Amino acid sequence: MPTQSDQRRQLSDFLRSRRERLTPGEVGLPQTGRRRTPGLRREELALLAGISATWYTYLEQGRKIRVSEQVLNALAAALRLDRHERDHLLQLAGYAPAAEAEESEPLTAEACAVPLLLQPNPAYIIGGNYDVLSHNQAAHELFPRLITEVDRPANFIRWVFLEPVAREVLVDWEPEARSLLGRLRTLAARHSRDPRYTRLIEELNEVSPEVRDWWPQYEVQARHSGRKRLLHPQRGAIEYAYTAFHLAEQPEQTLVVYFDSRKPPRRGRGGDQQMKEETGGT
Repeated sequence: MPTQSDQRRQLSDFLRSRRERLTPGEVGLPQTGRRRTPGLRREELALLAGISATWYTYLEQGRKIRVSEQVLNALAAALRLDRHERDHLLQLAGYAPAAEAEESEPLTAEACAVPLLLQPNPAYIIGGNYDVLSHNQAAHELFPRLITEVDRPANFIRWVFLEPVAREVLVDWEPEARSLLGRLRTLAARHSRDPRYTRLIEELNEVSPEVRDWWPQYEVQARHSGRKRLLHPQRGAIEYAYTAFHLAEQPEQTLVVYFDSRKPPRRGRGGDQQMKEETGGT
């Protein structure tokens, strides 16, 4: 379980990473002299946010000070954070409720059967930490060696980073993996007291050099639908469209369905598509 000291350190790292990615020109400040470090200076960011430079320095140094939600929102605006990054900043500062620890994620029999009904479209249900709770045969074929573990649930993020075949299946492996890691960070901040997230992050950092390199960059991202290029074992490289639906009784659980983007879903008599896209995804 993260301590308050851990939270302050993460807040410090996140602020610094976002400050260093901005240039004076991007925020309307003049470029003055040669800079020894990338991005904005602390005093420049404090000026933009309308706060004391000394006080901001204390915050970024991880000192034990209390910051108001109003000031955090001012910093978010000055840093040009998007909605998900701003939410992450607020969570690190203690302004969002953390989820209670949860050792298992139950899935009803009715929900479990849904991916089977969607065959031959690859489909699976994932939990909040990307554990694969249910899948169909098409998903098993499209993501080889995803479902191999018997002592713990298969996990999509673990497969992407730790299973070598994933780098072949995901044609654009690096951008896909980086986005996935950003989504994990967003979810982990909401569940800071859930040991499943802690264990997964520790395992990824221990085994994957990419995770060790990318995790300190503090990218955060929400789940979304979209397209990705995948190498099918029989049909070759295909651009799949994927869409996701949150389960009504378990909103952290997500049904993800893939279909060949060259063959869009048929329209019914009323003109509605067979599957309507929702916000969410892997």
